[in-house]
Amino acid sequence: MNLQDNDNRSRRFFLARRTRKLKRTVFIIPSLFTVGNIFAGFYSILATYHGEYNRAALAIGIAVVLDGLDGRIARMTGATSAFGLQLDSLADIISFGVAPSVLIYSWGFEDLGNFARFSAFLFLICGAMRLARFNVQSMEMKHFVGMPIPAGAGMIAAIVHFFGTPPDSIAAKSLLVGMTYLLALLMISSIRFFSFKKLHLSKGKSHLNVLALAVIIAGIVLYSEIVLLIIASIYALSGLVGRIIQEIRRVLGRTSPDPDDAE
Repeated sequence: MNLQDNDNRSRRFFLARRTRKLKRTVFIIPSLFTVGNIFAGFYSILATYHGEYNRAALAIGIAVVLDGLDGRIARMTGATSAFGLQLDSLADIISFGVAPSVLIYSWGFEDLGNFARFSAFLFLICGAMRLARFNVQSMEMKHFVGMPIPAGAGMIAAIVHFFGTPPDSIAAKSLLVGMTYLLALLMISSIRFFSFKKLHLSKGKSHLNVLALAVIIAGIVLYSEIVLLIIASIYALSGLVGRIIQEIRRVLGRTSPDPDDAE
């Protein structure tokens, strides 16, 4: 009887030990993707320093993918934690704040002056403020308030990847400066942007969702320059268009005639 009790205790001990190891492994997996995100941002900065702008842009794109995967995997495995949230924010400020700011400044308008330089800094500080606001908001929101910083960084990376060669005209450089200011302001605005955190391929018409995803992936592989720029532009404009439509409806609602007056 004593031998059987000891055997049961040993089994429970080893089972509990194995469970603890499994839990630690599950919590480590999302952090590995976050570390990959940090490395991609670091590599982008190094590539920009050496004048390899397309590689820098692609590294930011990889960081966007890794940033999406770490959060989704953490939610799927129940491995979300305060530590993971803080590590993810620090990774985002490197990959989507510092890296794109350095990239757009070095690639697009390094020789323009302080007004242009300030746009790159404003993108960085507004991105940091956007991350801080996200950290104190509810995680169950259906929309982002303000454009997410990965989307802003993705827009910059998509432009660099599409054009490749740095602009040589003052007009083109000025447009880049204006776009950088706009992206910065969109991140700290109250404009709502769609959140992909609630997007599930298994719900609704799953076969159409999978087909659409396959077409997008194929387009990125075959025509990455144009497809990535289109995706980034559509998302950036979606919030602005949505706000314009909302304001038009509000104005029309105020100015519409009262049915009682018509009688």
